Amino acid sequence: MHTIVKRLSFCYGHRLMDYGGKCRHPHGHNGLLEIELAGEALDPRGMLIDFGEVKAQLVRFVDEELDHRMLLRQDDPLVKALSDLGEAPFVMSDNPTAENIAKLVFQQAELKKLPIVAVRLWETSDAFAEYRR
Repeated sequence: MHTIVKRLSFCYGHRLMDYGGKCRHPHGHNGLLEIELAGEALDPRGMLIDFGEVKAQLVRFVDEELDHRMLLRQDDPLVKALSDLGEAPFVMSDNPTAENIAKLVFQQAELKKLPIVAVRLWETSDAFAEYRR
């Protein structure tokens, strides 16, 4: 089995609803995504998939939808407040936890037909969440 990992960095803000800790307040992170792909066969170039191809397939979603955006649950009152100010938060059906963001990026990779195994989102330098099937 061949495995590669591509890293993508982005900045985002969020807050968690129905949560008693500090993350109930709006705050931001410098996130690091690790996109893990795997497969048995290599292409004629000797690659599972070109790192640039992985980036090209996912960076548009990350840059346009997540980077420098507030990620909010759909029932968060900040959705309307920010929208009224002309801001466009990224609205999620679930709390924008590291776990749910990792799953969201995993699903995007699946839509792009990438041989995705796992997505890890490093929310801080010592804590990450991972989504895999």
